Amino acid sequence: KDLEKGMMGKASKLAPNESCFPSLSLKQRIIGYACCCGAGFILSMLSWIALFKRDMILFAVTYSLGNVITLFSTGFLIGFKKQLKKMFHPTRVWVVIVIFALIALTLLAAILWENAWLALVFIVLQYLAFIWYSLSYIPFARKCAKKLFCNLF
Repeated sequence: KDLEKGMMGKASKLAPNESCFPSLSLKQRIIGYACCCGAGFILSMLSWIALFKRDMILFAVTYSLGNVITLFSTGFLIGFKKQLKKMFHPTRVWVVIVIFALIALTLLAAILWENAWLALVFIVLQYLAFIWYSLSYIPFARKCAKKLFCNLF
């Protein structure tokens, strides 16, 4: 109980109107986050089975759905309204748009265009964009990643 009160004071300064679930305790929010993040990760990993079975549509749909679920899992921790504000902050708005565009392109490539290689390229780009998005929440991480990439190439 004391830990939860301490964490609520420091880590979670949510106003009741900033969350879809204002009555959830911190512990319940962490469980919601873990379940969504885990489900998204599992969906993304299980999608590779579909790829090995050469079912490109199932692969693209489950991988992309897994990424969307993982992306929105942090809404349980900070509130979905606050998360949307953070997602569309000027420092990361372009990468969020790129992620959703790549998800749409992945689905188009797999379902409408039936081009497995193109869908795979879009999935790799989704993965890279998701990494770049995640780095935006860690101070100086993008700067370090740029430096590392420039030093490697």
